Amino acid sequence: MAEFVLDLAENVAGVGVKTAYGDPVDLAGTTVVPVALGWYGFGGGSGNDADGDKAAGGGGGGASIPLGAYVGRAGGDVRFEPNLIGLLLAATPFVLVTGWALKSVIRALKR
Repeated sequence: MAEFVLDLAENVAGVGVKTAYGDPVDLAGTTVVPVALGWYGFGGGSGNDADGDKAAGGGGGGASIPLGAYVGRAGGDVRFEPNLIGLLLAATPFVLVTGWALKSVIRALKR
């Protein structure tokens, strides 16, 4: 099990920027670099079950939301072209937390 964890850590260590930015793609003279919001997680454990037998388990998962792409055209013009659905998905948790915080502040000020 320890070797598996070390192998996994070695493979995941280089992900970093590759999780957010894809490799550049050249499409008919236009360079496109995809941008995404990505995250992943892993876990594991061991112990004894109700009968006293050793038990172990693990799991992992991840997700990615495409936010848009940087598009570079001839002449050096580079701009970000958003994926509106992806941006809405990524912004939803922030909007919910901001709304909850504002509600709490307004209640506190009314008292």
